[in-house]
Amino acid sequence: MADHIRWGVLGASNFARNHMAPAIHAARGGAFAALATSSPDKAAGFAAFAPGIRVHDSYDAMLADPEIDAVYIPLPNALHVEWSIRAAEAGKHVLCEKPIAMKADEFDRLIEARDRTGKLIAEAWMVAHHPQMAKARELLQEGAIGKLVRVDSTHTFFNADLDNIRNKPDAGGGALPDIGIYAFGSIRLITGQEPGEILAAKIDWQNGIDASAHVMAQFPDFLYTGRVSMRAAPWQEIVLHGETGVMRLPVPFNVQVFGEARLELHGPGLEIREWRWPAANHYVLQVEAFNATVKGEADYPLPLEFGRGTQDFVDRIYAASPQG
Repeated sequence: MADHIRWGVLGASNFARNHMAPAIHAARGGAFAALATSSPDKAAGFAAFAPGIRVHDSYDAMLADPEIDAVYIPLPNALHVEWSIRAAEAGKHVLCEKPIAMKADEFDRLIEARDRTGKLIAEAWMVAHHPQMAKARELLQEGAIGKLVRVDSTHTFFNADLDNIRNKPDAGGGALPDIGIYAFGSIRLITGQEPGEILAAKIDWQNGIDASAHVMAQFPDFLYTGRVSMRAAPWQEIVLHGETGVMRLPVPFNVQVFGEARLELHGPGLEIREWRWPAANHYVLQVEAFNATVKGEADYPLPLEFGRGTQDFVDRIYAASPQG
């Protein structure tokens, strides 16, 4: 392997063009080298910021390319497990868009493939790599808000277009697959705790997908309430309420799109402190963490086992409010 990781992108989605491929191109330790698409028009959008990339007309051709070390997979949710395993078996490291699997037990197949092939397989969950999450963990562990009492998180946007892939059940659509990892996984990441009993769950099923989901769950040390929706005005927020203070992240997920990343610490008393990260790009940081792991410089901070825990939480929410 060269001193940098040579990346291929398996599919020319809008998200890959606008966010992940530019991040791969910009990240230290790697290079955006190839794209798999049968559309010359779509390929042109990638070549505009990365001139000289090779274009393969099929996914299999990309996986057969000996000059590619790692692939990013932005395919529809229902295809993630299959193509992640195929890529690892072809000798490629894999960064696959979330959700990398639709059920917790599907993670077991991915973990087995990772261990068998020796290739890194990781879920692309960029928010975990943003410094605001590390700061929230640090402050909580330091006791900045005292004993944690309540945690609340919200992630919503409006998308009622039935032709959109997020509204197609056969493609793995739904609010929980698309953004459940944000609202629910972030709480596990920040607190280091796992959900116990699900006290209440209400899913709004529309046209075969979960358009919205509300949940209340008991964690070991706090009560959690959370909601995700594709049928509400855009909003996102995490609030951690302690005995002596409150921590608030008003832009925890879509940083630089929904707004600037910042962390507010309220208390003790009327004191308010604030941290800001106007320039941090969590997509770039995610790719740099992946590159460092592949090069043997660091352990990957979010192994598949962590993702399995979040998916298990999501599976339990589905079970608590099944489709009628």
